[in-house]
Amino acid sequence: MQDLLLDYLPLVIFLGLSLVIGLALLVAPFLVAYKNPDPEKLSAYECGFNAFDDARMKFNVRFYLVAILFIIFDLEVAFLFPWAITFGELGWLGFWSMIAFLGVLTVGFVYEWKKGALEWD
Repeated sequence: MQDLLLDYLPLVIFLGLSLVIGLALLVAPFLVAYKNPDPEKLSAYECGFNAFDDARMKFNVRFYLVAILFIIFDLEVAFLFPWAITFGELGWLGFWSMIAFLGVLTVGFVYEWKKGALEWD
């Protein structure tokens, strides 16, 4: 019986620590909340200048293009890590498969560049 309880001790410690951290994060905002609010403290920070329009305004499609390009190239890097770890075991087939993958992404990047998707003018 004692061994069974010792096996579950890390789980109980983890749950207790999670509960303490969760409660601390729930209580902390009330302790550090605005004490003497004024319009300057409550205003939204917009890169050094006052907000000038509604938050629901339409954005230029280039913002979304840059976001999509970032996600694509971020995923490319995410696929490179497992490939790099198992590089020695994959052989030439694994190497040329990754070269083909990077080639397709490079062609897509060059296409976006030539189309002017990365220009902000």
